[in-house]
Amino acid sequence: MLELQDLHVYYGGIHALKGISLVVEPAEIVTLIGANGAGKSTTLRAISGLVRARSGKILWDGKPIHGLRADDIVARGIVHVPEGRRIFATMTVRENLDLGAYLRRDRRGIEADREMVYHLFPRLKERERQLAGTLSGGEQQMLAIGRGLMAKPRLLLLDEPSMGLAPLLVAEIFRVIQEINKAGTTILLVEQNANQALRIGHRAYVLQSGELVMAGAAQEVAANPEVRRAYLGG
Repeated sequence: MLELQDLHVYYGGIHALKGISLVVEPAEIVTLIGANGAGKSTTLRAISGLVRARSGKILWDGKPIHGLRADDIVARGIVHVPEGRRIFATMTVRENLDLGAYLRRDRRGIEADREMVYHLFPRLKERERQLAGTLSGGEQQMLAIGRGLMAKPRLLLLDEPSMGLAPLLVAEIFRVIQEINKAGTTILLVEQNANQALRIGHRAYVLQSGELVMAGAAQEVAANPEVRRAYLGG
């Protein structure tokens, strides 16, 4: 479905990604873990067209997308829910969701997907006409994911969806991620909460200083002593 081949990304003179290669198969949850500054968010930004790779390839359904604009990549079915939520604070919950469907013209499908988002996140239905900037952090994260789903993605890129949330909300967000995946959406998940990410993931990659240092089934990666020591608290 998605393949990165020897991808190199620079920020000025900083070599952020140093030749990473990975694959995401249909219907998977693939999780990307690593310390702050390892290159996790940069990987997602390169896939979604927010940063340009200096070399290497990004293939989607076997076709290169690394030269495309971000909106063209969304139109092909890859949607990025960025770190920090980036909701539109002065717009209502409903307006934020409708903006997620900006490229779509199927009105009935949009209405059905909005109801699907409200089913996943009932609190958004309750706050439909509330300004997004007045929502709690957890509600804003729900809105960011819901807005992403309104673009009808085949692949959802999730960047730190549990950041800054209380434990109960973290559990709810991860439950919904699994529900989204079971409904047919493939997910590439970047997450500091490695325990949770490896628990729900099918496969995992470990990034360190811009390089992939480990890959495998999520359970195998979670059982690795070095991973346990570095990211899982022992």
